[in-house]
Amino acid sequence: MLQSFLLTLYHVFLPISLPVIGGILLKRFKNWDTRSLSTFSLYILSPALIFDTLLHAEITWTDVTGTFWFSIINLIALWALAELLSRIFHLGASEKAGLTLVSTFTNCVNYGLPLVLLAFGQLGLDKASVYVIGQMIIVNTVGIFFAVRSEFTVKHAILSVFRMPSIYAAVIAIVLRSTNISLPEALDGGISMLAAGYSPVVLAILGAQMLRPRGSAEPWQPNVRRAFWTGLVVRLAAAPVLSYLILTSLQVEGTLFSVLLILASMPTAVNAVILAEQFNASPQFVSRCILWTTAASMVILPVMIVMSSG
Repeated sequence: MLQSFLLTLYHVFLPISLPVIGGILLKRFKNWDTRSLSTFSLYILSPALIFDTLLHAEITWTDVTGTFWFSIINLIALWALAELLSRIFHLGASEKAGLTLVSTFTNCVNYGLPLVLLAFGQLGLDKASVYVIGQMIIVNTVGIFFAVRSEFTVKHAILSVFRMPSIYAAVIAIVLRSTNISLPEALDGGISMLAAGYSPVVLAILGAQMLRPRGSAEPWQPNVRRAFWTGLVVRLAAAPVLSYLILTSLQVEGTLFSVLLILASMPTAVNAVILAEQFNASPQFVSRCILWTTAASMVILPVMIVMSSG
């Protein structure tokens, strides 16, 4: 077990850590502004990766249905848990909304995709593509509802989905695949080249974001402190256990089981603090949860990878 853990750290997390450390150093010594590169990643690299993966992915209808039902059931279970804990600890409306975001949304794109690729290879990335597309849609619809609650509008949510270029990339890839239309070799190669640049770029951005948790200089209120510790326990402990139980009950097996378990156990999504800031869903503790769950994942995820692959 110890040997497998150390090998996982070496073969999976050491490669991932290099661009993360690079991003941290750039932010620390050069005050790196990641906004332009984040835009490039969102509008160019991410659609290229989704398009390239879906176009060439070896996935079955069983993979799609299993991933769909897991995503829905897992979302409902984590939302219900956040609601229950918010009542038990008497959290305010803002902290309750923040806890729901922390509990339900993971960094399965920026951190999860590179991790899955290194840990499970191209087959794992193929399996992950369906889950990631679903999460993009959920974050920009249900996520807005969780963040804003009483101010939620269906129009806002729908428009936000159609502003994501990755959605269009996914639709085009599915159409091409279903009609057996092949891209010209040069174009296909160019898109694959862009897709290959996704992982190091987003991991460097993640490193820079880890160094600057927003609102960290503000004094903590009792509600915020309770919400923070509750969010850590849910994301680091309850979420993996719930995911394991749901996947087992759905009889998901093999590589798909391992990939979905890891993706559902990732640290809190960076998008969570964006929604929290926009809709005042306690961004102070949400940003700290992103930092600490990401740091803790460097120990927890290798163990999970070893156990799920055994």
